[in-house]
Amino acid sequence: MSRVVQVIIVLCAGFVGLYFANQFFNPTPQLESARVYDQPRNIPAFELSSTQDSEATNEDLMGHWTLLFTGYTYCPDICPTTMSLLKSNMARLQEATDIPIEVWMISVDPKRDHMEQITRYVNFFGDGFVGVRAEHPELYPFVTSIGMMYSVPAPEEEVYEVAHSAAIVLVNPEGQQHAIFQPVHRPGAYTTIEPEAFVSDFQQIVRAARFN
Repeated sequence: MSRVVQVIIVLCAGFVGLYFANQFFNPTPQLESARVYDQPRNIPAFELSSTQDSEATNEDLMGHWTLLFTGYTYCPDICPTTMSLLKSNMARLQEATDIPIEVWMISVDPKRDHMEQITRYVNFFGDGFVGVRAEHPELYPFVTSIGMMYSVPAPEEEVYEVAHSAAIVLVNPEGQQHAIFQPVHRPGAYTTIEPEAFVSDFQQIVRAARFN
């Protein structure tokens, strides 16, 4: 065997070894409902009112994982279902990381959702649940900046529902948008997050993030 061939074999073996080492030490999550961004996305500066008796800004997303969800307290289906899902699975989510986890419900109904109303609502779900709100001029740019949407009826309407995204956005401890969990669309049923897929995806994502 010539020296050139030997060198080629050694180099190929080295590349193969590096590939498998990378796969071992940097596992690629096999996700069902989530999309992890190739590069975490910075969130534009914002200022919202918070149930934690303060203004919520980008700094309040630092130092913990945050699950962002759009909703409103008068929501009849998607919101209480999603909030209950997060509450009942919080212990399982926390098993995957030593870093605290917070849930932010972003109210998309500022007309009816005053701060006292939101506080009562999120407190029902326990510690770690935070409610934030703003008027539409500040709220809409923030919601769209994280890849979500909502639509409200005409101002004169008194009894109404708000159309809004049912996805959940994951913000990493650096305050950056890290991933998004997409809901399941079923004929004849409202759109919701699938619990087991969500929990499994979350656990894989935060565990993989330890290697980054």
